[in-house]
Amino acid sequence: MNDFESLVSLNLIPQIGSVRLSHLLKYFNRPEEIFKASRQSLEPVVGEAISQSIVSFDSRNLDNDLTQAKKAGLEIITLFDAGYPQNLKQIPGLPIVFYLSGEITEADNLSLGIVGSRRASLYGLSSAEKFAAELALNKLTIVSGMARGVDTYAHRGALKVAGRTIAVMGSGFNHIYPPENRGLAEQIAKSGAVISEFPMDTKPLAQNFPRRNRLISGLSLGVLVTEAARNSGALITVDFALEQGRDVFALPGRIDACGSMGTNELIKQGARLVTCSEDILAELNLGISNKSDQIDSEIRDNILCAKEEDILYNCISLQALAIDDLVEKTSLSSSKISSLILKLQFKKLIKELPGKQFIRS
Repeated sequence: MNDFESLVSLNLIPQIGSVRLSHLLKYFNRPEEIFKASRQSLEPVVGEAISQSIVSFDSRNLDNDLTQAKKAGLEIITLFDAGYPQNLKQIPGLPIVFYLSGEITEADNLSLGIVGSRRASLYGLSSAEKFAAELALNKLTIVSGMARGVDTYAHRGALKVAGRTIAVMGSGFNHIYPPENRGLAEQIAKSGAVISEFPMDTKPLAQNFPRRNRLISGLSLGVLVTEAARNSGALITVDFALEQGRDVFALPGRIDACGSMGTNELIKQGARLVTCSEDILAELNLGISNKSDQIDSEIRDNILCAKEEDILYNCISLQALAIDDLVEKTSLSSSKISSLILKLQFKKLIKELPGKQFIRS
């Protein structure tokens, strides 16, 4: 077993991370020497249970993992490889290895994480897409977790302007999550990267996502939270960002909106309030180009449409309303409302009742 195989094997053993690896390397110098060591010599370094896991490691698990990664066309990067991201090298608890679809380049040293609620409002979703598009046009790589909601829209925003984006998964590549984002993952890999520190067969278990979140912030110069409730998982990413010395940015939201309570609280606690992408670029001391003004008409139309959807959605509640009622409430034309209703129904945000009346789903 060589050093590369040894590092992948250590990553397959639960409870072994970069901290324990550093302790092991102080005693055994090279990764391959760890698997040659006796249990008696390992125990003073990592304890009885982990020592037993190392000496009893089944090399068939390694062979299976490497075979599956190769079949999926993945590259495995170790912390000793030249291609290991510079930003990740600076964080505590850096991953021993990660699996890579696509390519990480030197340009990705200028990255920004965008996170938020999985159940974001149209305001949160459209803001994530808009900021991602504008920042990507200014040569920032957009990093997110490919989850439903804000993450998905952040990736899409970067892709729509042919920018770079990196998705960090909380599962192995055999379990793309959420499954409906498999196509998105393939798109991201073509113009950026999809990565995971988890072995191929790892399922998307709840305990994996905080580990995923530390890599989103670790890869980035800062993190933007577009919308988050007080208990949102996105705030875990903020905690990691602060530990790692990263900047934290937040969009203000309505004071009576549950989905904005987390972001508004972040601003009260010292996060940088931002209202446009230039605020972030200035804070990071990056040159602001004119490319933000060059977002093509499709992007502008999408952003405008999302704002109109937001207006309409906010007028629809659990009390049924007809199209005429919505025309009166929104000042939008009946044809525009009919078009927006179809989009909201497709997103499963509203449903139609008999008599052409509509309520929230």
